[in-house]
Amino acid sequence: MEGDKGTVCVTGGTGFVASWLIKSLLQEGYAVRTTVRADPENKRDLSFHTSLPGAAEKLKILSADLSDPNSFDAAIEGCKAVLYVATPVDFQNKESEEAITESASTVVFNGQEMDMMDESFWTDVDFLRQKLSPEAHSYIISKTLTERAVLEFGAQHGLDVVTVIPSFVVGPFICPKFPGSVRTLLALVLGNQSEYSFLLNFSMAHVDDVARAQIFLLEYPDAKGRYNCSSDTISLEKLSEFLGGK
Repeated sequence: MEGDKGTVCVTGGTGFVASWLIKSLLQEGYAVRTTVRADPENKRDLSFHTSLPGAAEKLKILSADLSDPNSFDAAIEGCKAVLYVATPVDFQNKESEEAITESASTVVFNGQEMDMMDESFWTDVDFLRQKLSPEAHSYIISKTLTERAVLEFGAQHGLDVVTVIPSFVVGPFICPKFPGSVRTLLALVLGNQSEYSFLLNFSMAHVDDVARAQIFLLEYPDAKGRYNCSSDTISLEKLSEFLGGK
């Protein structure tokens, strides 16, 4: 079960970024343990993972739930690193993650020119609480508070903690669910006019670059703290011109 480069754990394995990260890690020679929510009736189709090259020998899928921290023990034990790519928010009977993320885009970007942001910038939690509904801001705020907490915990307990902060993640996907960010990027192609406002002026990162960044930082001995993972900012007009030329 041990890969050439050792074993790592990836949480939230069914998600857009996590599933592509697992694919990339297997290609790089790692053995991977990934966690998914419990599925007592065994109805979840995980063939998009089990059919990956090398998965039979190097991928192990375990059930775990963020509401029960001890459920991660088996997945983490003996791993050289843990790549946390899950959210503690339960979207059951609430707005979808895509709708929440897009609401945030409307509030944060709103088609305005922005100053360059680096790793010293943090999401303004109080601002989001004022501007968004609880269903919407709970997801975004949970990301910010989780990042702050894990960085503080690492500093207090001598753990090497690195956080990767991507912008609008786009690109191909292997997960069964159509990622909301990809759907929004393709709004001009799909004719989803209600989503045009999210593309007025935005930054994006290719999912493969996000995965490569995480693997690079995993292997780079001097990595520490926060790292932005984002490419160019593009406007709706420029995006339209680019797609129109294809």
